Amino acid sequence: MLKSMTGFGNATVEAGGLSVTAEVKTLNSKFLDIYCRMPRQFSDKEIELRALLTQQLERGKVELSLNLARTNAVRPSITINRPLVLAYVYDIKETANTMLMSIPDSDVLQLALQQPNAYLSESADSTADSSDWSTVVAAVQEAIRRCDGFRKQDGAVLESKFQEYIQIITDRLADIEEHDVRRIPAVRDRMRNSVRELLESETFDQNRFEQELVYYVEKFDISEEKVRLKNHLSYFLEVLATEEANGKKLNFISQEIGREINTIGSKANDASIQRFVVQMKDELEKIKEQTMNVI
Repeated sequence: MLKSMTGFGNATVEAGGLSVTAEVKTLNSKFLDIYCRMPRQFSDKEIELRALLTQQLERGKVELSLNLARTNAVRPSITINRPLVLAYVYDIKETANTMLMSIPDSDVLQLALQQPNAYLSESADSTADSSDWSTVVAAVQEAIRRCDGFRKQDGAVLESKFQEYIQIITDRLADIEEHDVRRIPAVRDRMRNSVRELLESETFDQNRFEQELVYYVEKFDISEEKVRLKNHLSYFLEVLATEEANGKKLNFISQEIGREINTIGSKANDASIQRFVVQMKDELEKIKEQTMNVI
């Protein structure tokens, strides 16, 4: 089954008072290119997430976005150093009494909170809790699964398009074969006229005549090209139906198809066949363009 490189998936998982929303978006890229947008407390886990994305998504430009929200009561990351602030309050009041000054309690507290080390920074949120990380991984895995499902759906559409393009090329090849039956007698008549002119010429050269005959036969005969083109078209459909189908392999086969189409166009030397060749090239360009979006 084909997979497109374009995909999107998101998922939200809640557990242990934590809600994690993960979004995975993939776009076309010749190689695997991963960009992660995640909270700082999980920065040490980025390599693990990259490995997970690499294993599941294989190829393309991948963007992962994580959003975390607490659903239960949490402690603030910065708290007041109460014993020290209380000591500051007592000291400010005693100093004011010594100076026979009266200071409102609210002003005393404000002054105390402005003193050094009046606040404590909690370190509990700076490292990822194991249960929180399990929730993150579950959300990411589900987002990847949905993104992969999106890719498969898009890949099924691409597969249908490929079959349509190949069928059109096959139909044009059938038109060429039908027209080629009428083209050959015309070519034969032209060759007879050329031979007649050569025989009537006083400077007729037998060796030159044989060389010219071989040249015309090779130049106008497209039998081998038609057979090879048929085989390439059949092989494209065979690969398309297998698990080993991928963008690089399909693109390589399309290049072989293009080589035979070009040769038919250059050797046929016929206006009608040239029109069929142009139509085949148009469909082939669509195939090449779409293979760039296949994993």
